[in-house]
Amino acid sequence: MTGNRQTSWAFADAFVAEDEALHWARDRARESGLRSVSPSTGAALRLLAASVDAKAVAEIGTGCGVSGIHLLHGMRPDGVLTTVDPEPEHQQFARQAFRVCGFASNRARFIPGRALEVLPRLADAGYDLVFCDGDRLEYPDYLAESLRLLRPGGLVVFEGVFANGRTVDSGPQPTEVLRLRELLRTVRESQELVPSLLPVGDGLLCAVKR
Repeated sequence: MTGNRQTSWAFADAFVAEDEALHWARDRARESGLRSVSPSTGAALRLLAASVDAKAVAEIGTGCGVSGIHLLHGMRPDGVLTTVDPEPEHQQFARQAFRVCGFASNRARFIPGRALEVLPRLADAGYDLVFCDGDRLEYPDYLAESLRLLRPGGLVVFEGVFANGRTVDSGPQPTEVLRLRELLRTVRESQELVPSLLPVGDGLLCAVKR
């Protein structure tokens, strides 16, 4: 990557300032050994949630609340974020971060559990946006569930599809990367979706359900 490109990416990361609650959530994630979305990815999530006037958002992978804060900032004031994660301890950090941000407790619904066990219990066509930041091996399965959950005109978004450059690397790759390639092919070729791949963070795959 050229110096100019690196400078541009750094500028994009700093373009939307993050508050103390976000810094706190990032610190908790770092201490827990978790990935957090980059600031530019978070800003994109805010924009996407606002663009569909999101009232109901499903998030796969609560982490410590970084992405959830960005989504809530972009959603309608009466919007509700349903966030799923197998680690209740991480969700407690997210709950605290949301409270520090000033979000009312009824703005977020926390569901502990594996995504593929929880998602089938959520309502058909009941969501404006589904954000996927869980197990990369399960991404193709998340896509199938997301299409059921989304209303027409809703957005599905996948974080980390570049896999630190391995997705486009011609050498042998682990199963996780092969699953990401499968996801990218499926989304690009689907007649049901209008896709775009945003070069923010570690790659943000977005698609609108027709």
